[in-house]
Amino acid sequence: MKKKEIREIYDAAVLSVMPENLISNNSYLKSIKSDKIHLFGSGKAAFEMAKEIEKIFGENIIDGLIITPNEDKNLKRVEVFQSTHPNPSNKSIVAAKKMFEKFIALKEDDFFIYLLSGGSSALLELPREPISLDDFIKTTKILLENSVPIEEINIVRKHLSKIKGGQLGLQVKAKGVVLVISDVIGDDLEAIGSAVLFCDSSTFKDAKDILYKYKLYDKLPASVKDVLEKEICETPKSVNKNIEHIIIGNNKIALKKAKQKAENLGYSCTIVTNELQGDVKIVAKKIVDLILCSDQDVLLFGGECTVDVLGDGLGGRNQELCLRVLKLIKNHPNIIFLSGGSDGIDGNTRAAGAIVDSKSYQNDIDYFLQKSDSYNFLKRGDNLLVTGSSGTNVMDIMIAIKGVKNV
Repeated sequence: MKKKEIREIYDAAVLSVMPENLISNNSYLKSIKSDKIHLFGSGKAAFEMAKEIEKIFGENIIDGLIITPNEDKNLKRVEVFQSTHPNPSNKSIVAAKKMFEKFIALKEDDFFIYLLSGGSSALLELPREPISLDDFIKTTKILLENSVPIEEINIVRKHLSKIKGGQLGLQVKAKGVVLVISDVIGDDLEAIGSAVLFCDSSTFKDAKDILYKYKLYDKLPASVKDVLEKEICETPKSVNKNIEHIIIGNNKIALKKAKQKAENLGYSCTIVTNELQGDVKIVAKKIVDLILCSDQDVLLFGGECTVDVLGDGLGGRNQELCLRVLKLIKNHPNIIFLSGGSDGIDGNTRAAGAIVDSKSYQNDIDYFLQKSDSYNFLKRGDNLLVTGSSGTNVMDIMIAIKGVKNV
């Protein structure tokens, strides 16, 4: 059993959902006949997607705007604007205003392609008055640090924003298609990128209910409470019929490729779920219980956990999951476990996640968990999974190898 092989399985999964593969294999694009295409996009994968679209349509692309978190990126036919992630900034506001201007200028006989992927919620932002950017950021931080699932975070953010939840779509007279790489459980189009061009069935009441459920309402800035209480301008509840949404990539695709790779390496393998979610402490126990009772060599999981941040250390949900799994497998030398973000980013670190086995265990593990400092625990050994930003995002991938190959 080798860390090299578990890394190969992870790499195969991520490669399968890279934009160059998803775009080149997409049959819908072959049906587009327009010779005047406006190309837009936002998210962690938007730039790489746009690069592939330029290869296909070339000079037929006449205009556009791509919002990306990446530095020093340029396209031949389209403006690229660097914004910020995971927290919005003044750049996010500039990006949102630029996107509004582009869409307002579209005419009824125009055609556009919008490339949407995870990360858009931070990259494009325009808070409702009187919410300041600082108050918006503070609210987002409160939600993220209190184990609120991303789908519920987005419900709140959509009702504090003038662009999310289909509000950009209200400006569109032209026909177009949104090509989506999903980073949410269930591929919910209302949740991916906070649905700038889709619609939103949630309400201001739903947003407040979420905040009360997690006992966070009283922690909010006054300006945020003011917007939530006044309930002015609800998000659109129906889809703009001129805009089609097509999911071209998701976690399921990545796990299928991971399974194929594991089997090619000689392992028996099963995909347990692509909808893993919940508090990292509970998820870790579920994963280990399944590993111990399974007759398969490799178990695959996809999804996203949530973490209660206890201290000011370095880490992310994948690294913390690895530490909590490690505590439970310290006496099982035949198990190796990987958890990594498909985007190559985990929390506030340079790592995508980690790879652990019983040799990774050290007696001070609880000290690092209490500080939310999984990164500094893991970096002491050869445990960190460092890939760099991948250019795609389909949630997290977890891989457990148990026993030996069937060879």
